[in-house]
Amino acid sequence: MINYFSKYKIIFFLCNIILIVLSLFPGSLLGCYIYNDCKIQPQITANFIVSTNHLYAYIVLSVIGFLTYRKNNQFNILSIYLIFLSIVLEALQYFIPDRSFEFPDLFGNLVGVIIAIILFYFFKNNENFKN
Repeated sequence: MINYFSKYKIIFFLCNIILIVLSLFPGSLLGCYIYNDCKIQPQITANFIVSTNHLYAYIVLSVIGFLTYRKNNQFNILSIYLIFLSIVLEALQYFIPDRSFEFPDLFGNLVGVIIAIILFYFFKNNENFKN
């Protein structure tokens, strides 16, 4: 399973495109599809200090990215890219109609990336993960 992502980098690229489209679409694409109302955002779990939808999305994207590029020694570059992407996509929502910049969303993005970085760092040091 782990080698699957490194062979098919297109999965990581598609996840990036999907996240960008969902983040920059005016309103909610998922709300349009699920509720027939683009103003309603589906909520997976209740928010705490951070937005849990954003937290889950960036954990998934980050883990897929780290699994994709785990042998290329591009851990630092990918970490910077993911942090930059999370900040830029949230900042761009300030300028998009029916979207808004919110600090809990930004913190959810960043915490999701940081959790994935920590998980990957611990698994990277495990011998079974290297094979």
